Amino acid sequence: MKDDDQGTPAQRWARLRFAIVGPLLASPPRRGALQRELEALAQRTWRHPTTHTSVSFGVSTIERWYYKAKNASRDPLSALRKTHRKDAGSHGLDDRLRQVLRAQHRHHPGWSYQLHYDNLLALAARDTALGRVPSYATVRRFMKAHGLLKTRPRSRRQTPGTERAARRLEKREVRSFEASHVHGLWHLDFHTGSRRVLTPAGQWVTPHLFGTLDDRSRLCCHLQWYLDETAQTLVHGLSQAFQKRALPRALMTDNGSAMIAAETLQGLEELSIVHETTLAESPYQNGKQESFWGQVEARLMAMLEGVEELTLELLNEATQAWVELEYNKKLHQELGVTPVRRYLDDPDVGRPCPGSDALRDAFRLEQWRTQRRSDGTLSIAGTRFEVPSRFRHLERLLVRYARWDLGHIGIVHPHSGRILSPLYPLDKQRNADGRRRHLQPHPEIPEPGTESKREIAPLLKQLMDDYAATGLPPAYLPKHQTPNPEDES
Repeated sequence: MKDDDQGTPAQRWARLRFAIVGPLLASPPRRGALQRELEALAQRTWRHPTTHTSVSFGVSTIERWYYKAKNASRDPLSALRKTHRKDAGSHGLDDRLRQVLRAQHRHHPGWSYQLHYDNLLALAARDTALGRVPSYATVRRFMKAHGLLKTRPRSRRQTPGTERAARRLEKREVRSFEASHVHGLWHLDFHTGSRRVLTPAGQWVTPHLFGTLDDRSRLCCHLQWYLDETAQTLVHGLSQAFQKRALPRALMTDNGSAMIAAETLQGLEELSIVHETTLAESPYQNGKQESFWGQVEARLMAMLEGVEELTLELLNEATQAWVELEYNKKLHQELGVTPVRRYLDDPDVGRPCPGSDALRDAFRLEQWRTQRRSDGTLSIAGTRFEVPSRFRHLERLLVRYARWDLGHIGIVHPHSGRILSPLYPLDKQRNADGRRRHLQPHPEIPEPGTESKREIAPLLKQLMDDYAATGLPPAYLPKHQTPNPEDES
């Protein structure tokens, strides 16, 4: 017999049986000699297909195999496979217990198998009509075979977003994906560190790690630790990633406050980057980033265990060395190459990154502000800013600013988006000297003294002409008064 341990146990049993009775099919015994051949085969030992021990079979067993293979002229090997039991798949649970177990799992998908089993025992004790509950192993096998698996518990926050995410996970399959081009899609996320750092103020603070990954190559575009997780921090880290690599076509983030801040959304729109957000409570949609955090903790942070007084500066220096010299240059098991090699070799759809000033101007929100006509100022974040006099005729102005940088505020043209003029805060102490600048002339408003000769308004003149055209005398009686000499004196 050929020593072949490949295939399922049913296939190995079929090959063993066919090897025993196959010679009888190839050379059928003469009439009356079959019994002697079967007895001779029963005296031999064979290798068990699963335990690999020596085993022998009775004459009646070999005879049953022989006639089963002989009668199956089309596929004797398949005929010799083990037949399924009639109760296969039932796992010893009657219909009522199955219905109760399915309903229990539908209402509590996050329960463990043991918790389902214990509650099933409690229900059966209260309702004798359910009958005897089989063993825990039987219930567990039934649940696994019928897809009644333990799922991640839902968030306690009952919001429309979490409900949509839960329904999608129940009805839609989860599939891995990959962008077709480098810079076609980036992933961005924050990770809360497992260790605290010592600040110059003598405080222990838990840092937050900002990171971006290219979906196609898995290259880490930028990695940096911060003391907070704000939109300003996100813009600071993302701008460095753009300047290190290129502008991507799309960016995937979760729905954190920093990711959906007005400055972030406006900046991505200005740079023509599609912003894609994951569903609420659905971290698997950004799975590549979540997997990367595991490597950060397992390798980078593990190598810093011996450092007791860990500072933010030391942590960032170690992080830059690790990500550039190990992670980006280490063979990726799924890709088969290093991230930096795939980043360089695969097709690229990235775009050149603008300068630092252009990036700073891009990540600013736009809002309308009403100009105070009395002194030509407007208010932003509780601070008043002076409007140049050439814009004094505008009631509302579109301004662009970042809430963390009120030193760079500009008036924006509402149609072209071009910065028309910067805005500076009101300096009341300087204005107290009494000196005032001349108002810049408006192109459509004439300067004083250059107006044309004043005349009756066109509408009133037209009304007077129409009244005269009626031929009627004016409907009033004039009073002729003689001047009083005393008044003249």
